[in-house]
Amino acid sequence: MASFTLRVNDKPATVESWDPDQPLLYILRNSLNLHGPKFGCGLGQCGACTVLLDGRPVRSCTTAIKDASGLAVTTIEGLGVPERLSRVQQAFVDEQAAQCGYCTSGMIVAATALLTATPNPSAAEIKESLSGHLCRCGTHTRIVNAIVRAAKA
Repeated sequence: MASFTLRVNDKPATVESWDPDQPLLYILRNSLNLHGPKFGCGLGQCGACTVLLDGRPVRSCTTAIKDASGLAVTTIEGLGVPERLSRVQQAFVDEQAAQCGYCTSGMIVAATALLTATPNPSAAEIKESLSGHLCRCGTHTRIVNAIVRAAKA
């Protein structure tokens, strides 16, 4: 059993795992009880498990705990709380950009990273940054509108 130290949503966390290659997603959900990142495909292709690792969006289903050790992890839970949503979360609510909601946390986390790197992205830049995120509900136009709204906020 090995111990791994992380900073998760601005709080220190030490977790244990028998397998240093165990996906960060499993640690977040099963050990730390953070259920915002979702298991979608397990292959890093759908984006439902996206978290920020030292500010960069990564797929937590394909990021080994050993590779996250010592780094800052931010999940959707670390961006805002129901009483005080982040500007991206609020924009998703205002634009009604979620339908089933399964992809939403990954989209919001990725959008947050985009707006940090590119404060006023074009619609084409938004679409490109979210091209690896799958949404089967078809709210793509509302998602883009939400990110444009958040950029203006």
